[in-house]
Amino acid sequence: MKFVDILQQWSRPLRDKGVMGLNERNISYINRYNSRHLYPRVDDKLKTKLLAERYRINTPELLGVIRSHGEIKRLAEVQPAQGGFAIKPSKGSGGKGILVIQQHDGERYQKASGEWIDRSRVERHLSNLISGLYSLGGSPDVAIIERLINFDPAYSDFTFEGVPDIRVIVFKGYPVMAMMRLSTKSSDGKANLHQGAIGVGLDLASGKATRAVQHDRPVMEHPDTGQALSELIIPDWQHLLTLAASCYDMAGLGYLGADLVLDKDYGPQLLELNARPGLAIQLANGCGLKPRLALVESLDEETPDRPDAADRVAWAQKQFSTPEVAFELPVATV
Repeated sequence: MKFVDILQQWSRPLRDKGVMGLNERNISYINRYNSRHLYPRVDDKLKTKLLAERYRINTPELLGVIRSHGEIKRLAEVQPAQGGFAIKPSKGSGGKGILVIQQHDGERYQKASGEWIDRSRVERHLSNLISGLYSLGGSPDVAIIERLINFDPAYSDFTFEGVPDIRVIVFKGYPVMAMMRLSTKSSDGKANLHQGAIGVGLDLASGKATRAVQHDRPVMEHPDTGQALSELIIPDWQHLLTLAASCYDMAGLGYLGADLVLDKDYGPQLLELNARPGLAIQLANGCGLKPRLALVESLDEETPDRPDAADRVAWAQKQFSTPEVAFELPVATV
C-alpha cells in the first residue's frame, strides 16, 4: 500500500468527525474572515486592552506602560503599593516574556515560583522585553504592567502554580467551542498545551468538563494534584461566554480565540485575543470544529437582523451543548 493511501485511511475517520486541519483553518476561515488591517487590534496587547476599555469589556486593570529604557526606573511609580502585578510584552506570544510578581518588599520581588529576586533582575527583564527579546519578529516592544489576577482558590487543585485560563473559539460572533487550560509541573506553571498543560473540554450549555487531554492523550485527573478533572465546572458561565462573544463586536475579526480568566473579585476577565487560535481545542472536546462552523455560516441567509452577544450565546448553547457529559469516552487523536 502506498504512503498516500495509508495517510488517507488514517485521516478519513478524523474528517468524518469534522476535525479541521491547519490548511483548512487558514484558507477557509482565517484568510476569509479576518481582515489583515484588523490584526494589530489583537496582536498588540496594549491596543487590545485599550479597545476593551472603550467597549466596556472587563480586563485586568492597567497599572502603567513602560515604553523605553529610560522609563524603566518608573516601575516603582506604577507598581501597586501592596500585592502583586504582572509584566507583559505588548507584542509577545505563547506566554513568553511574562513575569508574575506575587508581592514585593522594598528592593525585593517574589516570583510566582516563590523565588525572591532583587530589583536589578526585574529591570533587566524589562530591558530585554523593550529590546524585543519576546516580541513577534524581534521588534522593539513596550511593557504592560497590570493588576495580578486573583483566581478563586476553589480551583487551586485543578492547576499547578499558574493561573488557569479559558479559550473560547468565536466565529462570526458565536461561541462554538471552549476549553480550560490547566498548568502543570511539566508545563512550568504555564497554561500552554504544547508545553504540557492540560486542555479540558467544556460543555457550552453548562460549563461542565466533558473530557481532558495532556500531550494529546486522555487524562482523568491532574498529574500533580490528583484532582479528578470530571469535577471541574466553570461558575458565571453565561457571563463568560457573553464576554467572549462581545469580543467579535470589539475586534471585528470573524474567526478568533478569546482567552479569559476567572478573577475571584472581578469575575470573568479578558486576557487577550488571538487571530490564529490553535486547533488542539478539538482534541480537548473530542469533536471537530467544522460542523459547528458550517452551522453558523448557514445563519447568514436565515437571520437578516444581527442578534446581540447574549442572543448569540443562547443560540450557540442550544445548538452545541453536549447531551451527556461522558468523561470516560476516548478522545480522538490527531
